[in-house]
Amino acid sequence: MKTTSRALALLLTPILFLTLTPPVHATAADDTIPDAQTLTQMEVQARQANPRDQCYLYTQLVHTMTVMAVKQIADGDDNGANATLKEINYYAQIIQANLAKNTKRLKNAQMLMDRTTVRLAEALHLTSDEDRADAKATLKQLNLVQNQILDQVFKH
Repeated sequence: MKTTSRALALLLTPILFLTLTPPVHATAADDTIPDAQTLTQMEVQARQANPRDQCYLYTQLVHTMTVMAVKQIADGDDNGANATLKEINYYAQIIQANLAKNTKRLKNAQMLMDRTTVRLAEALHLTSDEDRADAKATLKQLNLVQNQILDQVFKH
């Protein structure tokens, strides 16, 4: 009887875990496309923040802008998507520059950057042939930043 109970528990544990654990992928907040004013506020908040907080705040901005770029790509707005991808590259470079500082919430930034790169990678097939190079370059930049953040996480 004990063996049967143990076997049943081993079978049910993963099922219970999967049903009780919320999904790690996109949440409703991830799907919200902000207006220009909200993006400007996020950028100002990140720029004016304590240097230790900037990495995470810029990562939030990059994530939000990536959601916007993916929507633009899906809607066929190639010009808007290209402009957004260029901004994402710019902010990714700022994140890289700030990684050398003693930053807070690195693990959170790393997890958010992971979701961001996955989201952009999934949207690559939606891009037109002409715009795919820009999207791939942005994805390459974000992967580089993600790896650097991960390196910092393990250093601390």
